[in-house]
Amino acid sequence: MAKRIDLTEGAIVKKLVKLAIPIMATSFIQIAYNMADMIWIGRVGSNEVAAVGTAGFFAMIAASLAMVSKVGVEIKVSQSLGRHDDEAAKNYIVSAIQINILLSIIYSIIVIIFKKEFIGFFKLGNEEVIKMAEVYLLAIGSAMSITCMIPVFTAIFNGAGNSRIPFVINAVGLVINIVLDPILIMGIGPFPKLGVLGAALATIAAQCVVVIYFISIILKSKEEYLKFNIFKRPNIRTIKTICKLGLPSGFQNGLFTLFTILIARVIAVWGPVPIAVQKVGSQIEAISWMTAGGFSTALGAFVGQNYGAKKYDRIKKGYKATIMMAIVVGGITSLLLIFGGEFIFSIFIPEKEAISYGKEYLKILGYSQLFMCIEITTAGAFNGIGRTYIPASISIILTGLRVPFAILLSSTALLGLNGVWWSISISSILKGVVVTSVFLIMLKKNKLIKDKNFQGTILPKETIELSSK
Repeated sequence: MAKRIDLTEGAIVKKLVKLAIPIMATSFIQIAYNMADMIWIGRVGSNEVAAVGTAGFFAMIAASLAMVSKVGVEIKVSQSLGRHDDEAAKNYIVSAIQINILLSIIYSIIVIIFKKEFIGFFKLGNEEVIKMAEVYLLAIGSAMSITCMIPVFTAIFNGAGNSRIPFVINAVGLVINIVLDPILIMGIGPFPKLGVLGAALATIAAQCVVVIYFISIILKSKEEYLKFNIFKRPNIRTIKTICKLGLPSGFQNGLFTLFTILIARVIAVWGPVPIAVQKVGSQIEAISWMTAGGFSTALGAFVGQNYGAKKYDRIKKGYKATIMMAIVVGGITSLLLIFGGEFIFSIFIPEKEAISYGKEYLKILGYSQLFMCIEITTAGAFNGIGRTYIPASISIILTGLRVPFAILLSSTALLGLNGVWWSISISSILKGVVVTSVFLIMLKKNKLIKDKNFQGTILPKETIELSSK
């Protein structure tokens, strides 16, 4: 098994890149899971895409629940290992897994019982789409406890500086998903054509393999921090710490999903095609925000380890290096979506009406990609220090404004459906500006870390040193 990276020593940029690349690759794998489903489902029809897209919102809520333990354990593992405290790291890992199992089981039961009511909220107006959405939701709802374990296991390794293991394991899951998708969705050989149910079953099967693979790696590991026992009596102190750190991000993601559901309700007025467009378009757009998420996670682990080791100067240099990389990625993505949106979208749904809607969606969202990448990356710096509530609060407020602005701008007197897309894009731009500004101001005034050695601006005049002094 690959060894974890000690981020408190050595070349800053080199180690950040070494840590970030597998994380970003893992993020792309998560995108590829959904894209593989969308490509094959899109070949069946836009109604099927709308069904998967509608039910998929409730998988996003599950991801928000998993975010509580994911963020908490990522921060505490990085900080604990930064000060060479393996025992503390083990305690936080156990608490994170226990929290995650409990929340996912409760949510799974709720989804199974109230699937009709959840899908009915959208008032889709198409019985075929409604029935397919309920089938898909029942399938993925039954496997929530498996699905939610993957981000937590990934966070444990990422926080330790070992991002290669999650990448390899998730890559195996992707291959399985890609193989099973056409077989189960389209019906190849002796297998019947299952449509949306096939997409759900392919994903669940792949995720089962991923979880088993993670467990086997942990059991075989010789790393001291991985020698834990999840059947230990719950530790209230560590559970509170995990929740304190993770709840802001989990709450932020949960509200983000709620706002997205409310916006989908607005979109539903235009019929199932725009719903399908939003689902596919958001997956395409995810190329940039998942990449930024990789930078954010790497920066969070880097900041966490150096915070634990009290090497504050490396935190400043690491942030500057990472934000520069995020700016490059955001700029390139903006250009791709603005000028190549029609071609990119046509790969997923070949229907003329959907392509027309999709082109506008990607073009409008393209203007915000740079700002979104900066926001997500900066949030990672906040998280590494343990100030998760700051970016979460800003994001909740500005993302919440999408709903009234979507209703206002989408009126027939203004922009129609494009008004919804503009409400999303404008809020992303504002979040990027505000989150980054707050971080830089707090850092300049030395309000992020109360330590006499942590002073000065994040943007020194001298060039970044590639190795620590």
